[in-house]
Amino acid sequence: MKAFYKLAILCAMGAAAEGETLTELQARIDQSASSFRGMTAKLRRISYTAVIKDTSEETGMIAMKATKPKEMQVRVDFTSPDVKSWAFRGRKAELFIPKINTVQEYDLGKHGKLLDQFLLLGFGSTVKDLQKSYAMKLLGEEALGGQKCSKLELVPKSEEARGHLQKVEIWFPLTAGNPVQQKFYLGSGDYMLVTYQDTKIDANLPDTAVRLQLPANVKREYPQK
Repeated sequence: MKAFYKLAILCAMGAAAEGETLTELQARIDQSASSFRGMTAKLRRISYTAVIKDTSEETGMIAMKATKPKEMQVRVDFTSPDVKSWAFRGRKAELFIPKINTVQEYDLGKHGKLLDQFLLLGFGSTVKDLQKSYAMKLLGEEALGGQKCSKLELVPKSEEARGHLQKVEIWFPLTAGNPVQQKFYLGSGDYMLVTYQDTKIDANLPDTAVRLQLPANVKREYPQK
């Protein structure tokens, strides 16, 4: 009988170590997506370029707002090492460089669809939305920033998307359905690691939070022309 109890305890310990299931994580993602309207967070982005073995780091703030089904407006204000701001809206991207008082405007064209897929990863996307474009796999649990997280792998289904992004790993806290970290594998050994801190979900985020605040005399450039 003692041997039976020992075996039962070992089995229970093994089950606990496995962590949550993919189904449980998907339920949390869907719950968060159903009420997501906007967010702000501190942002750290680490970019690695394998061919020259170069690592760069940028920090700042991000604001995201759901404006239409499956459409986000995003603004990223980098404060270090260089001050600059990006804003994404529909098929247009803008980069404001205060040092030269210039805003550069880009037409994303057909790549806008791909950008939508990437921007929607982890914030405001239902599991059904994700499964249309990605194969999902749960990689297990991992501690990150003092909290336990489930690590999810997404692999793009389309060949076109895989030409830009091989796969993504996303860390979700066990207590939330929005990510605290994403790692984008860009091919040839390159990657981008994005970490979110002090995330605040805000259903009433104003439009001004996701649009560039430009001076009246700003110079506008169109690098694609």
